[in-house]
Amino acid sequence: MTCEIIIGLEVHVQLRTNTKLFCGCAARFGAPPNSQTCPVCLGLPGALPVLNEQALAWGIRVGLALDCTVAPLMKFDRKHYFYPDLPKNFQISQYDRPLASNGHVDLEGEGATKRIRIRRVHLEEDAGKLLHETGQPVSFVDMNRTGVPLLEIVSEPDLRTSEDAYQYLVELKALLQYLDVSTCNMEEGSLRCDTNISLRPAGQETLGVKVEVKNLNSFRAVKQALEFEAGRQGALLSRGERILQETRLWNAHSLQTDSMRSKEEAADYRYFPEPDLVPFTIEAAAVEQIRRKLPELPAQRRLRYQQTYQLSAYDAQVLVQQRALAELFEGAVRLGAKPKPVANWIMGGFMAYLNAKRLEPESLQVQPEWVVHLIELVDGGTLSGTMAKEVFLAMLERRVDPAELVREGGLRQISDAQTLERIAHEVLEQHPKSAEDYAKGKANALMFLVGQAMKRSSGKANPQQMTEILKRKVGEKRA
Repeated sequence: MTCEIIIGLEVHVQLRTNTKLFCGCAARFGAPPNSQTCPVCLGLPGALPVLNEQALAWGIRVGLALDCTVAPLMKFDRKHYFYPDLPKNFQISQYDRPLASNGHVDLEGEGATKRIRIRRVHLEEDAGKLLHETGQPVSFVDMNRTGVPLLEIVSEPDLRTSEDAYQYLVELKALLQYLDVSTCNMEEGSLRCDTNISLRPAGQETLGVKVEVKNLNSFRAVKQALEFEAGRQGALLSRGERILQETRLWNAHSLQTDSMRSKEEAADYRYFPEPDLVPFTIEAAAVEQIRRKLPELPAQRRLRYQQTYQLSAYDAQVLVQQRALAELFEGAVRLGAKPKPVANWIMGGFMAYLNAKRLEPESLQVQPEWVVHLIELVDGGTLSGTMAKEVFLAMLERRVDPAELVREGGLRQISDAQTLERIAHEVLEQHPKSAEDYAKGKANALMFLVGQAMKRSSGKANPQQMTEILKRKVGEKRA
């Protein structure tokens, strides 16, 4: 039986406000456990919540960027469940009147656009964090995260492959970074994702039984978990077995999902309006003011890069997907560098280094003028291509301007004709057989001779000049 995979994603984004959603406690990451709490976020009797205006404004900002409709009337609700990291035994969230709804994210690829609809964007308070130390008979709870503003972005089940889900998350993260409302750091928990996946026979309209997967701490884990679940559910259906509606956890070590609990329905949470926060209206003028202050978003910047800098759709997509990369690119171009060489260095050596070291681009603090200086050193003949790669790596490792590295290390390409003639003479004297082979028409022999010359010059010889000198000298010998 051929099945269609149906995927929806729930993304939780911690807003980077200074204080929590309903109290004045600091919301910063990394403070000593339980040092950022008060009666309000601990849910002590008599404590009353007060809404963080900045969190509301940023929630509206995200909703508008996703092309959602912002709710004119808004209220908060109590979502009841018991867990050790939830001191009130309920979470202040939004149920039937979310902050924003009916938006979309567009995925570009292979000459077509896939529109992923956004069902809702709602604001809620985060829960605390349980700490399970290996070998300890007890678990610990840190309430610092309790009450931190959390924005939940729920997609419609419009995704059909794990790759689409991955690209959706990349696009959504880029948008959030451009809006500057969250650090989007998955290691710190400021960006978290739950997946919902079901299978149905191809051509069938009715959705299959939905399985939720939690504990996903990277986009790669989301992709892997979806692929595993699609295979697991497909195998069950092929054997005529029933799929249970449940919540499962992703095990990053065994690369499989494990059953956690049966999946709750809305009724299980016993939602009712939050009595301590009255419903309120959002004036259209206030929403419009937030809309006017929206920055250039990833989709708009991609189009501009193609039109203004004549970059390919692929190059524009790669550069724009992380705000720091785009700003590095534009900074270098503003200083006079040609767009395509800048794009090549960023997409090549820079991104390879980031991936190898598992770093974010902003952590390296590379200055646009450094990229410009490197390109100038290559164009001016000071550095060969090989030397430029070495200098570029040293620039990233040491956070130093390439021009300074060249000065302090004597890393200057040899273009002096007399020196190059001497090196060519020595190479030909040492490898007469290769010289003879090239004279007989074997092109690979010339490549070998050039390689030997570069080796003898410690990679500093100008390769174009050296090639021409070797060609001439072999021709003179033959004559």
